Order: sequence, then C-alpha cells, then structure tokens
Amino acid sequence: MKKSYRPISLAGIHTYSIKTRNNKVNVAEHFAARPQADSSFSDFFSGLPNLLGAESLHGVVAAVVNAHRRGRPVVLAMGGHVIKCGLQPVLKKLIDTGIITAVAMNGSATIHDYEVSLVGATSEDVGAVLQSGDFGFSAETGVGMNAALQSGRERGFGFGEAIGRVIIDNDHPYKDYSLLASCVERDIPVTVHVAIGTDIIHQHPQADGAVIGELSMHDFRLLASVVADLGDGGVWLNVGSAVLLPEVFLKALSIAQNLGHKVDNFTTANFDMIQHYRPLQNVVKRPTSGQGRGYTITGHHEINIPLLAYAVLDALQSGGQ
Repeated sequence: MKKSYRPISLAGIHTYSIKTRNNKVNVAEHFAARPQADSSFSDFFSGLPNLLGAESLHGVVAAVVNAHRRGRPVVLAMGGHVIKCGLQPVLKKLIDTGIITAVAMNGSATIHDYEVSLVGATSEDVGAVLQSGDFGFSAETGVGMNAALQSGRERGFGFGEAIGRVIIDNDHPYKDYSLLASCVERDIPVTVHVAIGTDIIHQHPQADGAVIGELSMHDFRLLASVVADLGDGGVWLNVGSAVLLPEVFLKALSIAQNLGHKVDNFTTANFDMIQHYRPLQNVVKRPTSGQGRGYTITGHHEINIPLLAYAVLDALQSGGQ
C-alpha cells in the first residue's frame, strides 16, 4: 500500500537558550586578534585564531622549542619539492642554530640540493625536454653525483655524507645554500633514502646499483639510530614526502622498538599541500598512539615552513612557548 506524506508540523518543537549550550568556539578563547599595522611577528603569531591549523602549528612550534631546550632530537624528513620551493635558506638557519639535529632526504632532494650548490639553480622543465630524450641527462649532475657516491663508498661514508663532502671539498660556488653541506660541516646526521629508478642520476651509465644500495642502506641504519633516540620529547617533521620517507620512518621505528629502545612520548607532524594516507598513518597516528602527539599542517611549504621557522626562532629568543 502506497504511503502518503505531508509536510511535518513544527508546532511542537522544543527550544533552549543558546546561553546554556556548550559551544566549541568563543571570542574569549578562540578568535584572532585584531591586526595592527605596526605589529611584530610575535604579535602576528600569537594573534592567530586558536583553532584548527593555527592551533596545530602552535603545537608543533611548542614541541620543537621544548625539544631544543631539553636537548632532544628534532629531525627533518623532506622531499625534493621542499628545495624547489626555495626553502634552503630557511632550513639552513634551523640547522645552523642547532634546532634541527638530523635531516633525512629522498633521492630527489639530494639532486636539487647538489644542483643548487653547483650552479645556483635547479628543476628542469620536464615537459619541454622529455620528448627530445634530454630529461635528466645533465652531465654535471649525473656524472658528478655518481662519482661522489663511488668516492664516498671508498671512504666509508653514507649517501648523504658522500654528496655533502664533495660539495664542500670541491668548493661549489653556491655551497652556502646546501643543506647536505651544512649537515656535514656541523657533524649532524644527514641520511638519504633511495628507491632505485626514481632519480635522474640512475639514468646515467656511471650509476652503480651496488654503490647506491650500499650507501642508502648505511643511511637507513644510521637513521634508525636517530629514531631510537626520539623518545621523551623528540620531534619528527615530515615535510613533502607522501610515501617513501613515511615508510622509512615506520621501519626505522620498528627496528628501534624491536631492539628494546623505548620510543614514546614524542611529537610528529606532517606538512604537505594534501594529506595522504601514509603520512597520516605512518607519521601522525601509528607512531604516536602511546603517549605521543601527531599534527597535520596542510598548505604550501613556501608559506608554512617559514612560518614554523620564524615562530620557533622568535619563541627561543623571547623565552616564549
């Protein structure tokens, strides 16, 4: 039998006073401060709304500041796009001031870092040269980096140190922009984690899979040692790596736990333009499921990373956070 429906009557609706309601947002605790033309950076940052992304960014800043003050590790894991956003001077400042205590990269990040150190430029127009067969075949990059890895193997270096030392030893014209060189100069771990076939230097005849694999494996084990020290206040920042470094981090953490290191009560954060499955699971959620805390910061690296750096430096200078 077909039912017949008529518009429902609202005459019996019950209401209550908004003053009795538990509201999630209020002007006293959550609203932004009114902008002033002569405000300082500290005024700007403290005046952000105490909500959502701004609240998360404050949490990450506080964790980094606290880790630095307590002598705990602050590890930067980064993809190549971070360098293509022009952020080396920002990140280098955090390395040079001892705020970032270790750096992990994928292969593309090392290539962009190496090219910038050599010629002050990077990031070829792939679409314009792919059909001609020229994509990825710059001689200085392919020959130079593969030779650096071969030399590094002979000297007992890992991947990151091998490239960083060549940048320093050959006095590249723009070496002051190199994160690899900065880490080597300051004797802090810089590790590189490579998937064979993903990087343009693998296209060159000088590429040796045994060398690449051996040096990257060296760095994986070095990173596992760094991760084993993250507990009790360390910070892991994953910036612009959607797959490779979140997977490397999870495996390094598993090694540390398996060997008896208590890695708990630390902070993770994933900075990216889009939040992907692996960073959310392998960086933000699973590793911090004990006493830790994970954050997601969504947006462009060229905006959010300088914001993070300025906020950390400002807090350390002023004694805040």
